[in-house]
Amino acid sequence: MNFTTIFTVYTKELRDMLRDRRTLLSMIIIPTLIMPGLFFAVGYVGMKVVKKARAEVPSVMLLGAADSPGVRNALEGFDGIALLPPSDDWRERISNKEVRAVVEVPEDFEAKVAAGEPAAIQLYHYEGELKSGLALRRLRDFFRDLRTQMVETRLTDRGLPATLVKPFDIAEENVAPPEKVGGNAIGGFLPYMIVILCFTGAMYPAIDLTAGEKERGTMETILCSPIGRLDLVLGKFLMVLTASLSTVACSMISAAISLTVAGSMMSGSAAGSGAGGGAIPLLHPLGLIGMVGMVLPFAVFFSALQLSIALAAKTYKEAQSYVSPLIVVVILPAVIGMLPGVELNAKLALVPVLNLSLVSKEMVSGVFNWGYIALIFGSSCVYAAAALGLCVRMFNRESVIFRT
Repeated sequence: MNFTTIFTVYTKELRDMLRDRRTLLSMIIIPTLIMPGLFFAVGYVGMKVVKKARAEVPSVMLLGAADSPGVRNALEGFDGIALLPPSDDWRERISNKEVRAVVEVPEDFEAKVAAGEPAAIQLYHYEGELKSGLALRRLRDFFRDLRTQMVETRLTDRGLPATLVKPFDIAEENVAPPEKVGGNAIGGFLPYMIVILCFTGAMYPAIDLTAGEKERGTMETILCSPIGRLDLVLGKFLMVLTASLSTVACSMISAAISLTVAGSMMSGSAAGSGAGGGAIPLLHPLGLIGMVGMVLPFAVFFSALQLSIALAAKTYKEAQSYVSPLIVVVILPAVIGMLPGVELNAKLALVPVLNLSLVSKEMVSGVFNWGYIALIFGSSCVYAAAALGLCVRMFNRESVIFRT
């Protein structure tokens, strides 16, 4: 193995990649500009939609209540909803989003309540629909307040204090440090994005340096040069690894700048309105550094694996059809790591991608289980070495190199 030759191959492939607009687009432009722009656009649109839905007065239909004037009058005087006259097709109107919710008051409701008999008010809504959910929440709060008011009136009429049914209040206070709160909030999403970027950043260079070389007819020319197969494959591998890590680095730097700008804007807006700041979650700095270190063997693993798979293809399109479906295999373990209740243990520490997602979620929260961290890093290095060994073996097979 000649390090000078490896570096020569690496610099040659790097120059070729930097001249390729497609690689620059996938490696630098998309992670740095487009992805943060999409996040901001989605966040802005989502915030506008929720704000508009909350500002809208939901239309609510009242069924019954002919013999319960107290409930009817209270609902008519409630500014949070707009009452509609009853109709027989109210279920269809809820499904068609013409009515956000329906309140059904049973017969003799107020009489039953006054007599101490059990009675229930039925609320109908469209589950999963934003505006219907907001209407349901307002109605729940309204009837909860109405129930409390009825109880207090009864107690007052009997000369009893209102605290008889509410002897104490419940106060809540968060004692977790900000980095644990931030890690719990976005700790699962951050490694998910890093895994995807690490994989996609290596995809197009790996395909271009193998199947692309075959399709252009330049693979034979490179093999005729006085360069060993091992030096050649390591030079190409380093180029793919550089692309993978560059994609992650560009995306993380851009995301950090975007979050800093967004945090300062939100803090300024909160200060101007008198509200509290701190909308952007904090992450443990040592955990972020540790997460970057844990990503390195995975970048080696993804780069070597995609280089091996793409080398087996005859053409660029065939290589894409081989490599692209792997994104699903990569995403699924990362998604499992985001699910609540999935905790890191010795068995899961050996599952690729899932172990990175789980340990990163803990580290950015300030939790460092060094035994699991060592096990995950060691197993990841083993997987990366196996993938790199497979890549070298594939490059030494003539049937694979000259498969056209």
